[in-house]
Amino acid sequence: MDAPDAVPTVEPTLLIATFAPSGELRHCNDAWQSVLGPDDAPWAMLPDDDRELATSSVLEAGKGTLVTNQVVNADTPDRDEPLPVLLNFVPVHGDKTNQHITGVTISGEVMAEPPSWMISQTQRHRMEALGRMTMGVAHDLNNLLSGLIGHIELLKEKAARGDGTADAIQPSIQTIETTAEDGAALIEKLQRYIREDTQKHFERVDLSALIEDCITITQPYWYNEPRRQGIEIDVERSLDDLPDVMGAASELREVFVNLILNAVQAMPEGGTITFDTYTSEQQAVCARVTDTGIGMSDDIQENIFEPLFTTKGEQGTGMGLAASYGIIQEHGGDIDVSSEPGEGTSFTLTFPPADDAEPEREEREPEPTENENVRVLVVDDEEMVRSIVTQLLSLNDHEVDRASSGSEALALFEKKHYDIVFTDFGMPEMTGAELARHLRERAPNLPVILLTGYTDTEEAVDDVDDILSKPFKLEELEATIQKYVFSS
Repeated sequence: MDAPDAVPTVEPTLLIATFAPSGELRHCNDAWQSVLGPDDAPWAMLPDDDRELATSSVLEAGKGTLVTNQVVNADTPDRDEPLPVLLNFVPVHGDKTNQHITGVTISGEVMAEPPSWMISQTQRHRMEALGRMTMGVAHDLNNLLSGLIGHIELLKEKAARGDGTADAIQPSIQTIETTAEDGAALIEKLQRYIREDTQKHFERVDLSALIEDCITITQPYWYNEPRRQGIEIDVERSLDDLPDVMGAASELREVFVNLILNAVQAMPEGGTITFDTYTSEQQAVCARVTDTGIGMSDDIQENIFEPLFTTKGEQGTGMGLAASYGIIQEHGGDIDVSSEPGEGTSFTLTFPPADDAEPEREEREPEPTENENVRVLVVDDEEMVRSIVTQLLSLNDHEVDRASSGSEALALFEKKHYDIVFTDFGMPEMTGAELARHLRERAPNLPVILLTGYTDTEEAVDDVDDILSKPFKLEELEATIQKYVFSS
């Protein structure tokens, strides 16, 4: 069965009809009837003006005049916009000695692709939007990686200088973890869009605390790197206690990180970035990010949130502020820019406060876990993934075997009993879903868990017990073991 969105290969068909010189239809082909009208009303799909033009052209050709290049617009039921059709009216003469007109032959050619020949407009718009989103994701991942690599450099420097104490390295470790989680959330956002699953699970967010996190995350960018270049950038903050806002913390961090990086790039000679949070007279929750950089002209300010608009030449994608604008809109907020050339720039973000009736997320007491170790089989064609899963589970004294393919996993399974299997989805020769089916034939009650970074895993849903998305944490792996090995 063909996929519903498949585009068939169709050869264009000429619209052909024969009329009497007096204007009555004698014959028309199927293509004509599907575009212009049936044999009992051959111009039914034309508006009145075009119908009058076609009728008069038939009568004119019936008098012996060749009428060409007449364009009419057909209102077909399966298309939102009119379908332009090019018509040529050719008088048909009798034999060479008889100049009497015996009929009019009309040939028509559709000047646009019918809907059945192309992907729907909705799908095209989704693909265009997906392309823009992908550019935005690449841009934002580069920002996150800048912070990630910067903090790794900080750790290496501290270790080299002998300042590797737990207190000294803990802030960088926490920042690396937060940045990696934001990167994973960014990819998940793109995957939700691909799946056409844009439902948000917003939580209460402390905006002042989130901004403080963003200042820490971007420290290598605004503090360390500029100072290596002999440039000094200072950060000042006035962060009030605010009502919470409802939102996705990872996406809001994406916005503020982007604003900070833009501010740094706007101050090539150094300067100050100032953060203010406050509640407006209308009780909106507000945050302002101000730099003392080069500023912007009115023309630039008018286009600053447009996709693909950039003032950075080949160094910019034009997606950072466009993506930020979209995120703020999704959160029911607004973003405004104020700037003067040479006087710096200020971005003001406003959000509705969270409803006081919105329930706080309940902090659940951690459930007691079994201490008994289990026998685990990890299947993945990537050595790095096999290694990290093994090391994480070994911390809790679980016994872990590794396999790089489905066939290797089945060979191990023949020799040894396992309590649970974690398998990748996309592997050569045998997918995780196929492996799960083979394992279930041998051990129907064996828990099989899919570890995957893929978006479309629908075919595996019925074959596995659960699906964990990459990247994952030890607590997720352990919770899965507790659920499917001990609790069951």
